[in-house]
Formats: sequence, C-alpha cells, structure tokens
Amino acid sequence: MIKLKTIIIIFTFIGLTSCSSTNFTKLQKQSIISKDVSKPMRVYLITNKNDSILLREKSTYIKPNPKNKILQTFAKRLITTVRDSSSLGVGIAAPQVGILKNIIVVQRLDKDNEPFEVYLNPIIKYYSKQKRPCPEGCLSIPNKRAVTLDRSYEIRIEYDKLDGTHHSEKVEDFVSVIFQHEIDHLNGILFIDHLLKESAE
Repeated sequence: MIKLKTIIIIFTFIGLTSCSSTNFTKLQKQSIISKDVSKPMRVYLITNKNDSILLREKSTYIKPNPKNKILQTFAKRLITTVRDSSSLGVGIAAPQVGILKNIIVVQRLDKDNEPFEVYLNPIIKYYSKQKRPCPEGCLSIPNKRAVTLDRSYEIRIEYDKLDGTHHSEKVEDFVSVIFQHEIDHLNGILFIDHLLKESAE
C-alpha cells in the first residue's frame, strides 16, 4: 500500500516537471544569475558560428509569473544589456543573449521619458498595408545598417507583462518597426533576411 507521503512526493514531482517547459533550463538560469543585474549579458553575434546557429532557432513560450525571481532578474539584465555603452540599442530579444524564450525589450520612444519595457510572448495580430521604410541595424550583426522597405507602419500586438497581465495595443511608426524587428528574433529571423527578400523581388 502506497503511503500518503509517497503520493504527495509523486504529485509534487509531476507538478514541477510539468511546469518546467514554461520556465528556464538549468543552463539558462546559470547564464542569467552568473552576474548581478547591473552587468550586461554577452550579445550573440552572427559572426560566431555557434551563436549564429542559436540565433536562427525559434524561441518558446514563457509563463508570466511576477514571483519568478529568475524571470525578474533576466528582465533587468536584458535592459542593462541593451542600454550598455557597447550596445546602445533601442530593443533586444532574449535569443540575442542565448536564451530561447519569448521575451523582448523595446524602448518606447512614443511614451514620456522613452522607457525600456519588457514584453513576454508578443504576437503581431495585424499588419497595415502602409509600409515604413526604415534604417535598421542589429546588436547581433556588427557593422551593418541598411534600409528595410517592407515593415508595416502600424501593427496591433498582444503580449503578457511581467506582472502576469495580458494586453493588446496598436503601435505605429518607428516603434512599430522595433517591435517587428525584435519579434522576428523570436522566430529566428534577422533584418538582413528582409533585405535578401527585397533584392530578390
């Protein structure tokens, strides 16, 4: 006969393993907590073979949980990384620091004080037919800037926030391009892919 204590242990184990797919792996956790939140993470570059392979992979869902200390720490380190003097970007996606999770940071140039904000599991639900030619660069692609022609001027996005709430909003102009660029990263797409597509048309 199985004792009650054994049953509790079994169900606890099942509960923990069933949630593991929405949380960070052991290696991801180590990367995130290896330094404090004031230290930037290493940005992955397409000029590095192993980095380039990871940058082409798709990211996975992350469960929004305000009590997840690893997630909160990672969000802070992502912001530190994109604001670092060696980077100075307007956006960054988790794959760019080697974490294949659906997390991006975007500088909201359309808001007061232009804050950097964190978005979990962002999805673009609508693309306007109107385009917004835009000079783009990427922290993961050194010394490369070019004008993309196929970015939509306006998009509608849905996403989760760190506090666990779900949102939908319309975004326009250059901020729309930032979102499109960063969400591309979550699908293994780089802005140079748009340039190749445009040149082939």
